[in-house]
Amino acid sequence: MLSFIIPAHNEELELAETIAAIRAAAVDTAQQREIIVVNDASTDATQEIAVRNSARVISIHRRQIAAARNAGARAAHGELLFFIDADTRITRTHITEAIAMLDAGYAGGSARVALDGFIPLWGRVLLRAFGALYFGLNLGAGAFLFTTSRNFEAIGGFDEQYFAGEEVYFSLALKKLGRFKVLRQPIVTSGRKLRMYPAKEFLRKFFGVILGGPRAARSRARLSLWYDGRREQQLL
Repeated sequence: MLSFIIPAHNEELELAETIAAIRAAAVDTAQQREIIVVNDASTDATQEIAVRNSARVISIHRRQIAAARNAGARAAHGELLFFIDADTRITRTHITEAIAMLDAGYAGGSARVALDGFIPLWGRVLLRAFGALYFGLNLGAGAFLFTTSRNFEAIGGFDEQYFAGEEVYFSLALKKLGRFKVLRQPIVTSGRKLRMYPAKEFLRKFFGVILGGPRAARSRARLSLWYDGRREQQLL
């Protein structure tokens, strides 16, 4: 079985399309599949939309993406786990290539990233430069990660010390078990943060966490870029 785990906090604007993309991507797979939405303290219609779209809902109140992913994995029935952010679209290629990599003995993997909609010039430059460095180190993007349930258990899941950057430690832990593959076909995830924040504010917060190292990533209070809950406003 394939288990698709979606951590979600106030994602009523994105969630239905993410679930629809997963269903379309998995339509030709022979394996059974389940979609689990981990509703982490949402105050909008996230849970109702998940139920309406026939996803299984797990509710937690942690406001932490690592904890949400772990809760979904603990509830999953699948041998293969896919962690997909609620604002991210995958395709058939991502599933088929991920399954092929795991069947070939890879410990896990991820994919390169493309952003949707209008992205300001400074954001495009940042994405290109940071992406070249990050994926050059063969690290996984948090918006899309895959592994087996056995490997997930072996590494202890996502490290809940961290409120951001947990995908880095997850990738490094999997690489200790075996090969790690970043798929070249990019997933498409929301570029909303680059649209909502002025360049100066975004860059100050983004690099503040990077330069602050692990200690900064352990403090939700320092991570408003990830946890302030701001969402783009658009018609449902």
